[in-house]
Amino acid sequence: MRGRAGGAGGTLHGGKLTYAVLILVTVIALFPLFWTAVAASRNNTRLAEMPPPFWFGGNLFKNLEIAWTDANMGLALLNTTIVAGSIAVGTVLFGTIAGFAFAKLRFRFRNLLLMLTIGTMMVPPQLSVVPLFMAIAELEWTNQLQAVILPTLVSAFGVFFMRQYLVEALPTELIEAARVDGANSLRVVWHVVFPAARPAMAVLGMLTFVMAWNDFFWPIIALTQQNPTVQVALTGLGRGYIPDQSVIMAGALLGTLPLLLILTVFGKQIVGGIMQGAVKG
Repeated sequence: MRGRAGGAGGTLHGGKLTYAVLILVTVIALFPLFWTAVAASRNNTRLAEMPPPFWFGGNLFKNLEIAWTDANMGLALLNTTIVAGSIAVGTVLFGTIAGFAFAKLRFRFRNLLLMLTIGTMMVPPQLSVVPLFMAIAELEWTNQLQAVILPTLVSAFGVFFMRQYLVEALPTELIEAARVDGANSLRVVWHVVFPAARPAMAVLGMLTFVMAWNDFFWPIIALTQQNPTVQVALTGLGRGYIPDQSVIMAGALLGTLPLLLILTVFGKQIVGGIMQGAVKG
């Protein structure tokens, strides 16, 4: 598995075992997506047979059309994009500002507040469901997108993640130089903190977007089939005496394609941000 280098500063080359392991890992990672597409192209009867099918059938576009119509997938994709995008932007923005404060500013009870923030990550989300639902019902936000967006607009993980990155990646001398030049706190954040934190912000934004896109627990409580996110809409496909598994798989495929598109378009920038952050750290 040891790589070979063509001299100092040369390119490392993997051996046969390296390629074999990478191919195996890739096949295992892609198999669930492949099986989803295969199941979406079949019918319920064929999926119930043994052995199950391992290649595509001819019902893919028919099942996609049924899932799109029955699950109101167009509205669901729009709602999920709004929800996941808003949560990602809020988490990155507030997490970076709070992480900068905990990493570089000196104020009373800083460590205590940081410990309390981290401690909220240990509280199961199920414990807050009843009071949270009572709050949104009192505000008359039931079945509205803000009921899903606002409770998760700031995350303790985002604050901690950005704090750990900025401790090493943002030199204190750079902040002091900006202060000497007359920059106030807002300008320091905008012109110094955000540029330095850009790699970590990209990674945090992508992770948050994916988690918000796939979130099911709270949206199924706060929303209904009349104004669903993707995960809520998919529950409507599983109803009935005998749920049509092929249509459910088609709906799952529709809900996965936007994430694959985002990863294809922005994957290089995300990986670059991770590597840049690793070098700085």
